[in-house]
Amino acid sequence: MAAEFVSHTQYIEYPQSEMRQRASAFYEEIQRRRTVREFSDRPVPRDIIETCLLAAGTAPSGANLQPWQFVVIEDPAVKQQIRTAAEAEEREFYSGKAPQEWLDALAPLGTDANKGFLTTAPYLIAIFAKSFDVLPDGRKVKNYYVTESVGLAVGTLITALHHSGLASLTHTPSPMGFLNKILDRPKNERALILLVVGYPAKDAQIPAHAKKKKSLDEIAVFI
Repeated sequence: MAAEFVSHTQYIEYPQSEMRQRASAFYEEIQRRRTVREFSDRPVPRDIIETCLLAAGTAPSGANLQPWQFVVIEDPAVKQQIRTAAEAEEREFYSGKAPQEWLDALAPLGTDANKGFLTTAPYLIAIFAKSFDVLPDGRKVKNYYVTESVGLAVGTLITALHHSGLASLTHTPSPMGFLNKILDRPKNERALILLVVGYPAKDAQIPAHAKKKKSLDEIAVFI
């Protein structure tokens, strides 16, 4: 099928002074984003989650195949199943599965095998990477740059949630095959991240270590 092109009418060019203002304003907002592990059980309107997911769906992807699937979990019983399975994996991780070097890196964050946030937060979003899609006629379509594409969508989703006033946590127990079973997902989908979403608890705290971000000189090189 030949490529078809349309005008990029949605692009807006700003004066450089406004570009700097917008870049600074975004940096000021996004640097407030912090991962939290203590959530409130306050309900969040579903339409806010839906809009943030639509924003995630605008992320670039290999061949524009959009190889992601978001499964939003509200049901307390399903959240409890996920917590039980996740904590089982985490107990193995912390009791010998993880190398000491990894445990040392996690120590300043104060994490452990207890994942109470999985049942407290109003939403869990299980994010799956799809190695291929199945067309209505049964044909398989391979997806390309799957992990990279899903990573871009997740970053957009986290940013959208923060921008809307919500907190999030990326939870990655390993392995995560239990999510396919609990959520009845097909074999062409691989769970990458379990995103916990909601309001932070009123007395929520974050590790001081989490506020230490690398400087521009440490993360970028201009050639």
